Amino acid sequence: MNSELQVVNDVVYNSSWRNAYWFARMLMNTDQFGAIGKREGLVLTLTTKLESVLESPELSNDEKLTVCRDIIVKDISYAARQGTKTAFSYEDFAVSLNNEIQSLDDILVFIVTVRYIVLPTNDALRRVPSDDAAFCRDTAKSILDSLGKRQVGKAIRAWDTLGVRGCLDAERIEILHEFTKLRHNLDALELKRSEVEDNAILTAFVQEFERRAGQKRKSRAGNSLEDVATFLFNYYGFDSHPKPDHFQTDIEVDKWFKCKDGWSIGISCKRTLRERWKQVSSADSNALSRYKIKQIWHLITYDRDLSDDKITMLGQQRQVFYLLDTSERYKTASQHVGMKDYVRPLSQLIDDIAKEQGKTIRD
Repeated sequence: MNSELQVVNDVVYNSSWRNAYWFARMLMNTDQFGAIGKREGLVLTLTTKLESVLESPELSNDEKLTVCRDIIVKDISYAARQGTKTAFSYEDFAVSLNNEIQSLDDILVFIVTVRYIVLPTNDALRRVPSDDAAFCRDTAKSILDSLGKRQVGKAIRAWDTLGVRGCLDAERIEILHEFTKLRHNLDALELKRSEVEDNAILTAFVQEFERRAGQKRKSRAGNSLEDVATFLFNYYGFDSHPKPDHFQTDIEVDKWFKCKDGWSIGISCKRTLRERWKQVSSADSNALSRYKIKQIWHLITYDRDLSDDKITMLGQQRQVFYLLDTSERYKTASQHVGMKDYVRPLSQLIDDIAKEQGKTIRD
């Protein structure tokens, strides 16, 4: 092992600063510790108390450590109503944290982690959009204004692409801003550290930011095409409708509308069917008829996983797939005797909704 790698290994396994990453993970661990790091007032007050103890000239180092550990246990363990699930999670956190804190250096690392990693990350992620509609609405409107209803597939695809790009740019701004602040804060700290230890703190911040930003991305991805469906209904003045009463099938439908014959159609909007495959396969034809549901329409923008079996099985259950006009999957299925009745081009979507509602939409 070369000398540089050995230094890194020593920091990762032996330095107190290794816990800058693990403390951050513990503070935001929802399942095990109740994500106590989201209780910003609580953890900020806790670190202030710990700092006061460390600065106390009347106490020896051993006494400071004892008092700090006691404060951690009491402040965290009693931060939730006793006997609740949250209280048990907080108690587990207090025990686990105290097990990691064996010296005053560990107390310092915990304080730095809260003040310079967890709280700034909380602030930064609040500024990252929870949905991408703000980046997409104007562009989608311009496409439909200038190109007309038959280019709705391009509007949907652009919405999806621009939303992802816009939100990722917002993430980049936040992580760059907070990373720069963290470097300045580390430079100002009067604590003895090596360059590699500073890098351990910086990378702890980057890893934790990316992990939590990734969770937010998953949430945005689920909402993106749901938002575009609402946009299209508003743009063309279509009437939407709540889901049929008592319809309990697991299928997740983003938009319902009532047809002129009194029956309903549900629209499910996703990038791929893979995300809802198990759900959609549970909505059989008998269940749809029972609740006067004429069909379920799927708007799919990435259809490579849409196999012949999926199209035919779900198609027989009165489910229809709207695919991009230029998609090879659409071209093949639309010309196949066993699948052509179950696929439609996205360019036809607006006219199909208008026909079902007894309306006429002009370009």
